[in-house]
Amino acid sequence: MASYSISFHSHQFIFITLTAIFILTTSLSSATTTHSPRPFKKIYAFGDSFTDTGNTKSVTGPTGFGHVSNPPYGTTFFHHPTNRYSDGRLVIDFVAETLSLPYVPPYRSIKGNKASSIGVNFAVAGSTAINHAFFVKNNLTLDITPESIQTQLLWFNKYLESQGCKGATSDCKAAFDDALVWVGEIGVNDYAYNIGSSIPDDTIRKLAITSFTAFYRQSLLKKGAKYVVVQGLPLMGCLPLAMSLAPADDRDNIGCVKSVNNQSYSHNALLQAKLQDLRKQFPHAVITYADYWNAYRTVMKNPRQYGFKEQFSCCCGKGEPYNFDVFVTCGMPNVTACANPSKYINWDGVHLTEAMYKVVSNMFLNGTFSHPPFSYLLDKK
Repeated sequence: MASYSISFHSHQFIFITLTAIFILTTSLSSATTTHSPRPFKKIYAFGDSFTDTGNTKSVTGPTGFGHVSNPPYGTTFFHHPTNRYSDGRLVIDFVAETLSLPYVPPYRSIKGNKASSIGVNFAVAGSTAINHAFFVKNNLTLDITPESIQTQLLWFNKYLESQGCKGATSDCKAAFDDALVWVGEIGVNDYAYNIGSSIPDDTIRKLAITSFTAFYRQSLLKKGAKYVVVQGLPLMGCLPLAMSLAPADDRDNIGCVKSVNNQSYSHNALLQAKLQDLRKQFPHAVITYADYWNAYRTVMKNPRQYGFKEQFSCCCGKGEPYNFDVFVTCGMPNVTACANPSKYINWDGVHLTEAMYKVVSNMFLNGTFSHPPFSYLLDKK
């Protein structure tokens, strides 16, 4: 009986001790989680359809992709269309999740002068870096979207004014304090709208970068933006739209359209040079370049490593050879989506799947495809 009593009390002591340790550990963990500050309290986002979270609806969509308000858009994560050009979340959504913030609301969803404490998304599908008037003047009729980066700038300024930011850096301090500025890729549409014209791509590139640089300098950095991430252009030549339009002999070593990928590479090279100039002009700011081109290329070179089985065909579309037809696109009647979008890189012929956006965003935020690394930007915060 004595040995039983000792054994019982020993086990009771061990149980109480372990319970106490568990409660203490849990309390400390909860305290740490509760009091851990968010690195940023809001996000201001800009860009085109790769970043647009709802400023565009079917009736205002760009040529050939005017069905974003219809299923099967949004079916993977939200389970209904949200006016995002994908089956689910975009890079900007994964950025918000990483920063423990709610998804950034689109500008057009904000009523009146109502402030958004978590930021605003100004990105619009079909947007160009060059002002829309240029395309009208040169009779480039593919550009039916009047919005450009200048439009987003006007919206941004209007929003800032509603927050008391009238132009002086001191007035804008509250608007930019604890704010991350995320500039999604923009410029793809400038080249797309120029297809078939006599205007050299070099002219488009110079005009687009000049416009973009002015936007950064005047609208963001001079007003007090301190933490900025700028995405480059992706591998445009790997999109089914480019693949279906280019001759079969125009291919690079990963099977994409060589001339188009060279075009986006040259654009990104000039963009990075301009960003370096801006870093010298505004040494107080951290400007990170998110290398979309090389991140995308890395996935294309070894898609199975990232969980993809289909590199080129669309998940949602119709037609051969890439399940894509520019006249019969996703969201139209009788156009269906694949059973498992997570195995596809391409969603609708121009835009990517949620799975691909998740992979790319992880490469930007936690990998080696941001320069300087995103972790450096967080450390500077």
